[in-house]
Amino acid sequence: MLHPEVESLDWPAIQKLQRKRLAELGARLAESPEWVDHFATAGMNPRDLAAEDGLENAPFLDKSALHERYPFPFLTVPMDRVQRFMATSGTTGLPVLFGLTEADYTKLMPYQLARMLAAAGVRRGQRAYQGYGYGLWIGGPALDTGFAALGCTTFPIGPGRAELAVRWLRDHGYEVASMSPLWLMTLITQAKQMGIDPKTDWCLKVGILGGQSVSTEFRAQLEAEMPEGFMSHNIYGTTEAGGPILAISTPYTHGDDELQLMNEDTVITEILDPATLKPIEPGEVGEIVVTTLCREASPVVRWRTRDLVRLSPNPFDCPSGRRGMRKIGRIIGRTDDMIKVKGVIVFPSQVEDIVAKTPGTVKEAWQIYIDKQRTTIGTMCVAVEAARGAGRPPAQIVDEIRREIQARLGINVQVECLEEGALPRYEAKATRVLHRAEVA
Repeated sequence: MLHPEVESLDWPAIQKLQRKRLAELGARLAESPEWVDHFATAGMNPRDLAAEDGLENAPFLDKSALHERYPFPFLTVPMDRVQRFMATSGTTGLPVLFGLTEADYTKLMPYQLARMLAAAGVRRGQRAYQGYGYGLWIGGPALDTGFAALGCTTFPIGPGRAELAVRWLRDHGYEVASMSPLWLMTLITQAKQMGIDPKTDWCLKVGILGGQSVSTEFRAQLEAEMPEGFMSHNIYGTTEAGGPILAISTPYTHGDDELQLMNEDTVITEILDPATLKPIEPGEVGEIVVTTLCREASPVVRWRTRDLVRLSPNPFDCPSGRRGMRKIGRIIGRTDDMIKVKGVIVFPSQVEDIVAKTPGTVKEAWQIYIDKQRTTIGTMCVAVEAARGAGRPPAQIVDEIRREIQARLGINVQVECLEEGALPRYEAKATRVLHRAEVA
């Protein structure tokens, strides 16, 4: 453990620390007119967070509230204390800006990320290929701070330039890589085309994969292409929470396809029924709702991420000794990504699992097309690519995917199998559901 004084605390001790920091947060927010107005919508004042039931009665925060306060929503420090801004992706509207003070960026973020990376097996002195994007997106800068705090040597290449990245993975001897799982699969494919064998020519030991959740099957196929002993770990977070700082899988949770909420001393993560907004029980699926306890510039209280996850049936039994940091499954999907096809709820991750397990497909290339936006989709088409040299006729791939979707999800969908290279490629977060004219 990097921070045993915190990581070894049991759940009651973690909750006691959270309540103390929640009261401190409420006192700070009470100095902000925007936050006072926001809490007034629930008949509260931010100082009420100090009460035992303060958080559970506090108002939720979503993008509509942020957009109403454009351009710097809920900024709680003077502008001259903001060192830099980060922004959401803007995939569902105008990007939202979040500020970071010097303490947010140079103290809190490294503290959170270093713990995450150390839990995943990253060690001091390792060489790290950082493949997340930069600019306003928080992924690249956040991983940079984490690697630096651990004493790693970072190569901030970012996404893109596949041929160069493939060569440098071989020539520079990177032991750690942080990137989208789709980008890693693209690099594996590129390496083979260049006569480079990732199994023997690369030195990677740990993959820190984020941007989207991937199926167990896809993860297993990635690992099978890599050097012996390589382990990939899904990292999870949001810009609103302060970056990819919420959860990560570890060698102790990898086999169960679970992640651990690693920063519960600085972030409160509620997992709530998206319909009732009440806490769920272990083993149930709920929406992740986040309250940041220690961020100075742009804290959030009860931020609705819309991400759905299953709370582990045994959230506190990790053999790592982290007794107060709960375990969750991989992200199932988003409430706003959910598709209802003729009354049946479908998540893109369910389709990915089927595509990944189908021999002859290009695992990183698949797309869902729906006829048009409405409550219940009338027509859904799954488009995949046939891998060159796989030796499977496209018609056979189409039939197998159609049968599997029918067997697992109980719906009939159209399936297209295209030549390799026909579908979009994503270096970071993939947009898996697209609208187009109804497919005949």
